[in-house]
Order: sequence, then C-alpha cells, then structure tokens
Amino acid sequence: MSRRTRRSLPAPLSSLISLTGKSALITGSATGIGEAVAYRLAEAGADLHLADIDTSGLERVRHRISKFGVRTDTHSLDLSEKHQIDGLWKRLEKREPDILVNNAGVYPFKRFTEVDERFFRKVMEINLNSVFWMCQHMIRRRSRRGGVIINVSSIEAVMPFTGDLAHYDTSKTGVIGLTRALAKEYGKRGFRINAIVPGGIMTSGFRSTAKEILKLKLGHIKRGVEFSSRLPMGRFGQPDEVARMVLVLASDMASYVHGALIPIDGGFLSA
Repeated sequence: MSRRTRRSLPAPLSSLISLTGKSALITGSATGIGEAVAYRLAEAGADLHLADIDTSGLERVRHRISKFGVRTDTHSLDLSEKHQIDGLWKRLEKREPDILVNNAGVYPFKRFTEVDERFFRKVMEINLNSVFWMCQHMIRRRSRRGGVIINVSSIEAVMPFTGDLAHYDTSKTGVIGLTRALAKEYGKRGFRINAIVPGGIMTSGFRSTAKEILKLKLGHIKRGVEFSSRLPMGRFGQPDEVARMVLVLASDMASYVHGALIPIDGGFLSA
C-alpha cells in the first residue's frame, strides 16, 4: 500500500467517538438528560465540569461516573443569577472546557393570563439568558481555539402542543435563534454549534409533572393522551437516547455538523 493510499484511509471509529484529552461543562447535570449526558461523555473519556443548583444530585452523579476514571469537578450555582455564571467561569480560568452543553431548564406550567413579571423573568433567566451568557463566556475564552457548543431546546419551540407553557415556548425558541446566530458568526473561528430538540423524554421531572397534571390539571390529560398517540414510535424516549446524540455532536463523528437543529422526539414533529 502506498503512502498516499494510507493517508486517505478514514480515521478509525474508536478515535472519532473518543473524547479522551477533552473536557466538557454540562449544566443541569444532577438529573435527567444532563445526568445521562455526563455519563456518556465520561464513558467516552472526557473530563467533566458538572453544574447544577442541586448539590446532592451532583455528588450522586459524580459517584456514579467515578468508575470511568475521569476528572470530575462539581459546581453548585443558580443559573438565574448572572454573577454566579461569571463566578463559575472565573473558577474555570485556565481550565475552560472544550465542550459546552447547555442543558439546564425549567418548565413550570402557568396560564398565560396569570404569568407575572417575576415568574416570566425567572424562566427566561434560566432557560435562555443563562445559555446566552454561558455561550458568551465559552466563545470569549476559546476565541483562538474554537470548541463545541450544544444547546438544548424543545419540540415546544417548533410546534407548541401543551397548554400553559407560553413562557417556556418563548424561552426555548430563543435558544434556537441564539444557536443559529452563533453558528453563522463563529463557524469560521473553529466552533461547532448545534441544538438538539428533545420531546417526550421520560425524565424524573417529566414524571413529576405528569403526576401534578393528573392531580390538579385534568384539562391536560386529553393533550397528554393525544401526544402519546401521535408518537410514530409508539413510546416515550429515555434520557440516554438524548445523551447518545449529544455524544455524537460533541465528538469528531459530527465534524461537519454545524448550525443544525436535531429533533430527538420519536418522530413527533414529522407526524
């Protein structure tokens, strides 16, 4: 085999999916999708910065992934407070991540006509503003090296289905707009920036919300049945099924994927 032929061979799959030597910062990583993402990225060899307001949850996740032997630092903070986000990145000086996963989010139900400024501001601060500030820090820190940013939106941003979530839909639509704007502007500077659009994922938060709906908001039951019956795959998804796609986007498997919105919804948006 000639030298030229050897050079043209594709990289082995194991090296494309490996994150060894890289580090990732994951928000909302104490449970649900964030925990699943932390597990898969650690399994692929990435050192981790886990960020969440739930301190005990962070410690549980760190213990769970300790078997992979990667460095794992936990950071307890309230993402609705910008000064805490700034403080986190100050602590990360000289240890900034190669990969940023903006996963944290809240989805409290509230009738549109009853939403007040305090409630709306809190949802926006966590779901959208924190993503904006985290991306800004990431791009400032890695302006000469680039990096990977993965933002988590929702199918509700593309096709609102559930009632009493106008505030949530607004915030997650903003995440899509931000992702596309940054992808256009920073792709040539070595950044790969994408958004995933999960829907119908059976997290602990999803189950808790469902219980509240059954107890207090019977009007939502019909929509829940309609949602389930509309799923082409006939079932809800698991957090790990989202985490696997995040791993692909974080790795060189997705080296030419940029500015994309990737649904992980069992086909809901296509039905």
